Amino acid sequence: MDINLIEFQFFLKLSEKLTAFTSFQLQGTGVAEAYYSTVKNVVGVTIFQELIDTFNKIQTDSDDETSLDKEIRHRILSNSKLGPVARNIIKMWFVGTWYQLPNYWLEKYGVSNSDSTFVVSENAYKEGLLWPTIGAHPMGAKAPGYGTWEDPPKIPTV
Repeated sequence: MDINLIEFQFFLKLSEKLTAFTSFQLQGTGVAEAYYSTVKNVVGVTIFQELIDTFNKIQTDSDDETSLDKEIRHRILSNSKLGPVARNIIKMWFVGTWYQLPNYWLEKYGVSNSDSTFVVSENAYKEGLLWPTIGAHPMGAKAPGYGTWEDPPKIPTV
């Protein structure tokens, strides 16, 4: 799927607000484009565009970060159509898995052949935001190095 750079930038900005990680950190995972394509492919162009347009309108209307966060909670996360999609974006960033949308959502907004629970890419698990958030390393990948068990755990600063 081709990447629309303007949409992709809005997707990253929305992801920043949903995850509390910067665009730089999100792009540093190497899976941002795969996540963008996954969301657009699973929910379809129309609903994806509605999510992006709603976020863009919220950004335009908000005076400060507090009102922006409040409006995202109200107009996206609490919305019956956009909320499940936004929550899936959060889960996808943190654990690398797209979870099938809830049955009530599928009944109301349509079933997509692409909507099932799946790991988004081969790098999604090890690049999940869960790991830096809890100050750990993904099991079986990105080992911290020999002898690091001697050092006390580091408290993450996110």
